[in-house]
Amino acid sequence: MKLVLLTALGVGGATIIGSLIGFIFKKISHRFSDIVLSFAAGVMLAAAVLGLVIPSIEYGGKYGVVVTVLGIFSGALCLNLIDKLVPHLHKLVGTDIESHNNANLSKVLLFVLAIAIHNFPEGIAAGVGFGSGDETQALLVAGGIALQNIPEGMVIISPMLSAGVTPKKTFICAMMTGLVEVVGTLIGYFAVSVSTAILPFALSFAGGTMLYVISDEMIPETHAHGSERGATYSLLVGFCLMLVFDVLLG
Repeated sequence: MKLVLLTALGVGGATIIGSLIGFIFKKISHRFSDIVLSFAAGVMLAAAVLGLVIPSIEYGGKYGVVVTVLGIFSGALCLNLIDKLVPHLHKLVGTDIESHNNANLSKVLLFVLAIAIHNFPEGIAAGVGFGSGDETQALLVAGGIALQNIPEGMVIISPMLSAGVTPKKTFICAMMTGLVEVVGTLIGYFAVSVSTAILPFALSFAGGTMLYVISDEMIPETHAHGSERGATYSLLVGFCLMLVFDVLLG
């Protein structure tokens, strides 16, 4: 339980670390943020497949593949529904927020709310990984999510400051988006601890949410500023690095 709590704090704290970087470098170049986000996408892709999808098949028994496929699509459809209600990242970070000093504050707050809502299922994915009992795989999944949270935390600072939000309130908002992920991690862990019968579906559901985030949000964002090639190789580096860690850690 102590390891789960520390992991939850680490996953949520990654957003706060990203926001602190955002304060220091208020105008981070798109090229740099795209490379970082692409690397995180590669890490998350490997973590989703190695730490969630494959274990789901293994724990699912005779019908493991069927349960896993249903879980993946259920997780993706869940985030798709959330996306329709509250758009996220590349759908909200536009010139209306970033380029005008008197940007609409309500739009900025919607942007922050969107990140908080999307962080919740990501937190659940981090927690569910511990339900399998394989702490190494669980930490790989949590590490992938935490890496993704750093550039996400960086992104939210500049729009809020430009909209006239004070630095103190901006940091509190960033911290709250991270705390949402802490809560999600603990809920995911306790859910599969209470009933191990749901473990195969829960693992694949979490994997589906991560795959959706990678394809629908992270990759489009990293390919929107003319750095597609660098972003692609950065994704591959992240994926292969996690692959090596998975083999070395057994």
